[in-house]
Amino acid sequence: MISRRSRTAPLLFALAASLALAPGPVALAAPPDPVPAEDPLVPGVVGGGRAEYPMDTPDQVLPPLQEDEGGVAVPEPEKEVDELVEYLPRSAVAAACTARTGTHQRRVERLLGLPVDGRQSVADCRAVRAFQVRERIKPAVGYAGPVTWARAELLAARKNLDPGRRCPEKKYAVACVDLDRQLMWVKKGKKVTYPVVNMRSGRPGYATRTGWHTVYWRHKDHWSSIYSTPMPYAQFFSGGQAFHAVYGQLATPGGSRGCVNLSHRDARKLWDVLRKGDRVYIWGKRPGS
Repeated sequence: MISRRSRTAPLLFALAASLALAPGPVALAAPPDPVPAEDPLVPGVVGGGRAEYPMDTPDQVLPPLQEDEGGVAVPEPEKEVDELVEYLPRSAVAAACTARTGTHQRRVERLLGLPVDGRQSVADCRAVRAFQVRERIKPAVGYAGPVTWARAELLAARKNLDPGRRCPEKKYAVACVDLDRQLMWVKKGKKVTYPVVNMRSGRPGYATRTGWHTVYWRHKDHWSSIYSTPMPYAQFFSGGQAFHAVYGQLATPGGSRGCVNLSHRDARKLWDVLRKGDRVYIWGKRPGS
């Protein structure tokens, strides 16, 4: 009769041998450290990108009350936001030339004529940093974030506005909104009546609706009836979605809640271009949404 001890001895020997041959720590080692939380993106300059009003103006979910055209005028910004402050991982804010791969690495590589592999290299960092210095983006550390991408996309569009020919040519004015590149402009026939500008569309869960729309109501001094927040130069085209100004930078890690956000300067100029009844055509998808 074979004892229990004699039966289990070969198994124990085999287990011990496998542990001895196994590379690295075994099950008896201390448990691994928990996976650290994702390094959040923050303005790379202290106080940069801030404004006197919330940057993420909550857009209306429902159509506005069109008879409500009175009330107090929305605030004018004390000064236009001209500085461009890039958003960086918190751990890379003080870097001289960050080795971190940016959130928009592949897009920036394509726009700057770099090898498009989506990975940050020393050469990439130098090229991106040189672009940031030239365009006065702070801090110039080579991180390909949303501000750097938005600026590069705008400059490329000024040379080649609509490479995919997505904006329809009509006899009437059409406000064209390119969600892929986060740009918008207005054209009538072949003539551009409002030059291309950066904009910000809806974040995940609040997508800006694509297709054809019509500007059905305009309110220069609009306040959101739901959130009681300013929406200057609001031009509504689909339910509660509108063109309107926000205070501060547009190229932020997150998007709007459906509206097409513009800088205060650009929204004011668009107010003088569009009229009630003008058409809006929207296509594409916001990157990351």
